[in-house]
Amino acid sequence: MSRTPRTRLWRSTLAASAALAVTAGVVAAAPDGKKAAKPSPKLTLVTATSSITVTKYPDDPDYPEYNGVRLDLGTYVTSEGSPFELRVTRKSYKDPVAVQQIVHDGKKKITKNLPKGLVKDFQGLPGFLDVSITDAAGKSVTKLSQSFCPNNASGRISHDAPLKSRFPQSCPTNPFTVGSVWGVEKGWAVNTHSGHYNSPRVQLAAGTYTAKVSVAKKYRDLFGITSKAKPVKVIVEEYKEEPGGPQGRSAAVGAHDHHAAGHTGHGAAQAPPTLAEATSGTGPTYNVGHAPYPPAPPALPWALKKSARTVANLGDGAGQTDGSRQAAGGKPAAKRPTGKPKVPNVPKPDLRSLPAFDIITTDGKEQGAPGRDELAFSANVWNAGPAKLIVEGFRAPGKELMDAYQYFYDTKGKQVGYTPSGTMEWDPREGHDHWHFTDFASYQLLTADKKKAVRAGKEAFCLANTDAVDYTVKNANWHPTGTDLSMACGQETAISVQQQLDVGSGDTYTQGTPDQSFDITDVPNGTYYIQVTANPENRLKETSTSNNSALRKVVLGGVKGARTVTVPPHHLVDDSRR
Repeated sequence: MSRTPRTRLWRSTLAASAALAVTAGVVAAAPDGKKAAKPSPKLTLVTATSSITVTKYPDDPDYPEYNGVRLDLGTYVTSEGSPFELRVTRKSYKDPVAVQQIVHDGKKKITKNLPKGLVKDFQGLPGFLDVSITDAAGKSVTKLSQSFCPNNASGRISHDAPLKSRFPQSCPTNPFTVGSVWGVEKGWAVNTHSGHYNSPRVQLAAGTYTAKVSVAKKYRDLFGITSKAKPVKVIVEEYKEEPGGPQGRSAAVGAHDHHAAGHTGHGAAQAPPTLAEATSGTGPTYNVGHAPYPPAPPALPWALKKSARTVANLGDGAGQTDGSRQAAGGKPAAKRPTGKPKVPNVPKPDLRSLPAFDIITTDGKEQGAPGRDELAFSANVWNAGPAKLIVEGFRAPGKELMDAYQYFYDTKGKQVGYTPSGTMEWDPREGHDHWHFTDFASYQLLTADKKKAVRAGKEAFCLANTDAVDYTVKNANWHPTGTDLSMACGQETAISVQQQLDVGSGDTYTQGTPDQSFDITDVPNGTYYIQVTANPENRLKETSTSNNSALRKVVLGGVKGARTVTVPPHHLVDDSRR
């Protein structure tokens, strides 16, 4: 299977010093005797520090878009009085993305429709921050606008705030996301910097600068934010190689490494990150998908950069994480189920396919077949619920395959039934190296009339929650487990494996995964459709099987050895600019 985390599951708390700095920026309560304000969270822009130091690495001509410095200025948005919550949805891919604010008034919730066109996708509030940078002489160097994902790295700012945030971690990047929940927990602060590999870079020479950060006027007016611009001193230092050390950016997990890692799920080992790279502001290991590379290292709030701790000794325990602990897909049962199989009348999962995306033509050498033309694509199957999909495999001693079973639970979580659902097999290919549930999805390349398949194949999946596809559906789990493939999918010597697909989450196999492509060497140019179908053999019991298939139009062109593909937008979704 292949994933592209998009988002990971961890929450860190801010360092004590940062918490004090953040708390200092909170506006005091209204004086006694004044009329109570309408229920609404008090949002404030604060800074964790007045000065930051960033390292400028040598420019790489092969990756000009990743040159420059990433500016994590240590600014946070706090929410006081009540949580700040947004619901982001679209009715279909023919409809624009809409945003609603959920205002918490005690036990009541008030829904407010926000202006149309506020967002175009699910990656955050665009143009939320205005940043102006001046040099030591006060001369303007650059001005930029930054988006804000309310699900960025966060931490408590008050001892009486909830110990855990209710909200998901990171904003979805899958172009076919259906619904998302964003929010800042009451008494928490969220880093305005996403920390993603694709965060905008700024070209700054070594020197000292002043960055002034403010919330854009339209958001100040919309959410009643009164915070003034925050100045932050920025010291840019040239990277200096230490004697005998690695060359250039290989000395750290640099921007290019983050780019590769951010689009992949597992594979070859990766060098441990430096503290600066690991504390980038968000945890980029969820929403990554299955692919030949490991996920980017989880990140910690920016304020921890100022502490003396390191990634090696920070530890992993209550209230903090360094990413060394990964949630498993679920604890396998001690033995295979007994008794007569039955499918009870209880809630079941609802598997749905997203249209194929990230579609490209490649040389067959990437699939071990030089000289072959390939049409590669990413595919996602997700669970619309209302029940979690749980499949467990059991291996008889000496057998190569595991017998797989689907389990059913009542509304109290008690197991009330099971049914055989096929097999699991070990996949030793690079980029996989884990147990797959066989025939979980099928891929077909259909002719323009959608009636004949010119290429077809089935894909076994290791079920893992890589993408937050729709967290607004009933029973959606905003904090799913099983996001780390090496843990969720089992080791070669495993005697049993449990795999899960949580409600609201999907499993992406990315275009770089072995066999995630069609051989189009002898396929004529023209219009075709990529069809992705979940549960093609109907071995899994679902709420509905009428929504298991999705189509994506493609137009093949070019000549042998240099094939091309044009991918028209799917209604309002145009992922060609990704």
